[in-house]
Amino acid sequence: MTRGRTRRRGQELEQAILDAVWAELDEVGYTGLTIEGVAARAGTSKPVIYRRWSNRAALVLAAWTSRQPSTNEPIDTGALRSDLLALFTRIAQRTDQIMNEMIAGVMGEAFRDPAVVALLQERLRSTPLAEAITRMVHRAAERGELPDVPLPGRAARLPLDLIRSEAILQRAALTEQTVVELVDEIYLPLLRGLAVSPPEAAAPAV
Repeated sequence: MTRGRTRRRGQELEQAILDAVWAELDEVGYTGLTIEGVAARAGTSKPVIYRRWSNRAALVLAAWTSRQPSTNEPIDTGALRSDLLALFTRIAQRTDQIMNEMIAGVMGEAFRDPAVVALLQERLRSTPLAEAITRMVHRAAERGELPDVPLPGRAARLPLDLIRSEAILQRAALTEQTVVELVDEIYLPLLRGLAVSPPEAAAPAV
């Protein structure tokens, strides 16, 4: 669908563009999405879009971020395992809202474009997940569930990596059983292993 151009600026224009990206993804998928199509649907021009986003992957990532629900609500169930189950479930629900084709498309483009790789790395470094995990581990240590050990960057980011990998491979919503297995068979053993042999220094997030 093509709209006539209207005089919009700033946040209103950007949101119209991001909404158009999402509609195009739903209609034609990542492989069929073009800047021309987004511009036509948003009622703007290609130069306007390129002034804000340098390429298709950056534009899609921006649309993705704009659609992610808020996760500012803290999780504190009173036990580490139930905290992790709640967190993994929240991440899985968010991931299920993102089209798998879009994720695969952006990741595929990242392997070909160093600029997109840098963009994805920056997004991962800026995720609030590491802070949330660190708080959970600290509270667990206060309750005596495990020692309060520093988490390497990759370990703090691992829940997102695990969920994303499962979502891409399964191409379907993660089941409750899958979430339980990721927590019980992978992440809790990792945290307990770090508690037994804590790293000498937290590895930098890359």
